[in-house]
Amino acid sequence: MELSTNHDNPYVALTVAGSDSGGGAGIQADLKTMEAFGVFGTSAVTSLTAQNSTGVHGVEDVSPEFVGEQIDAVVDDFDVKAVKTGMLSNAETVSVVAEKIDEHDLRAVVDPVMIAQSGDRLLSEDAEEVVRNDLVPRATLVTPNAPEAATLTDRTVESPDEMEEAADALVEMGADAALVTGGHVKGERVVDVLADAEGTHRFEKARVERGATHGTGCALSSAVAAELAKGASLGDAVGTAEAFLYRAVRFGVDVGGGADSTHHLVELRNEAALSDALDAVYDALGSFEETDGFARLLPEVGMNVGVATPYALEQDEIASVEGRVRRTRDGFAASCVRLGASGHVARYLLALRDATDDEAGAACNLRNDAAVRDGLDSTDMTVVEVDRDEQSEEVREGEGGSMEWSARTAVEKADGFPDAVVDAGAVGKEPMVRLAARDADELVERVVGIARNIDVSDGG
Repeated sequence: MELSTNHDNPYVALTVAGSDSGGGAGIQADLKTMEAFGVFGTSAVTSLTAQNSTGVHGVEDVSPEFVGEQIDAVVDDFDVKAVKTGMLSNAETVSVVAEKIDEHDLRAVVDPVMIAQSGDRLLSEDAEEVVRNDLVPRATLVTPNAPEAATLTDRTVESPDEMEEAADALVEMGADAALVTGGHVKGERVVDVLADAEGTHRFEKARVERGATHGTGCALSSAVAAELAKGASLGDAVGTAEAFLYRAVRFGVDVGGGADSTHHLVELRNEAALSDALDAVYDALGSFEETDGFARLLPEVGMNVGVATPYALEQDEIASVEGRVRRTRDGFAASCVRLGASGHVARYLLALRDATDDEAGAACNLRNDAAVRDGLDSTDMTVVEVDRDEQSEEVREGEGGSMEWSARTAVEKADGFPDAVVDAGAVGKEPMVRLAARDADELVERVVGIARNIDVSDGG
């Protein structure tokens, strides 16, 4: 996601949607998302809802004529590059919005909002036909979830193949492209299907069982509109929006008694946290330098320290030491710290995060010998052992699979967060102890505690 640097003439997008007093969906979600993508967001309000995270408790529609006036006022004064539509409530408002899209020649992302996440109806039944006949044919992209796609195309949509058929049908109905989202479709993974005149493409990602569900459709369609406003191609805009939404759902915001809200600023928060992760590794190295006996903990192959941002999903979002920390005659030496420097510690930490609801924030590896194991025994950490002989042939021969296997196995054996994993190694693989912690401070505390407790007389 690239932000706008055009300060004199910023990119502008328009949302035509209902207001969510709870702030998790509707124009509130749209404007937050547009701003997060570096786009100036404008709005035309179609309905007021008395709404929170548990449901919709009341609706007051704005007159269709006034919705049209709002659109005119915005477009007459601002250089609107893209519009997204959300809750339009009734047939008359849908007709007015469709007319304004034509009148102002707007690129439109149509989110055909019909039913709220809570199950409350947000579009009258007589308006569905107007959406189908008047709005979908004017869409640069239409973004229904599976139940909405089923309603619009009058077909069953309960599998990725049926989603693909529905997306194709929506293109045949006149939309330039259709993105059918699969959060409602059963399966271990979530599949979204994009179709246009050139064919279809599937976006597949892990299902986040604990993730945010409120406002996902609003955030996705607004992200696409924001990217279109910045000049991105449709395919690139959808790809960027899909990546954003996965992180925004996985790291949702728990602000009410009902469904968690999509985290609209998650990309900005993650970017801001990158420098903190780098600083945390430097601070850890400083603490180790002041700790007697620390060098005794270093494996022959060297040690690495990884610190993730709270929202990390990729190796480049984990800070670590370039070339590892190595023992010297006078103590230890470490090169520079940078993002993505270590694939090993990153894979281990990311796998731990996947298996522990993102509890893990930092990790490192230590020497595996009797003294270090005795040092571990003197702590109250949860310590488990893994045996590489239990790995499948696929894991042993695969690139980087051992770290993921070690993390998953450790979590299963610990029945929770594995503070320390004792790995006896294998042919060509040095025995190792891997420490994990919720954050860098906790990791440093654990390493320092072990260093102070081990018997350094043997090789110290």
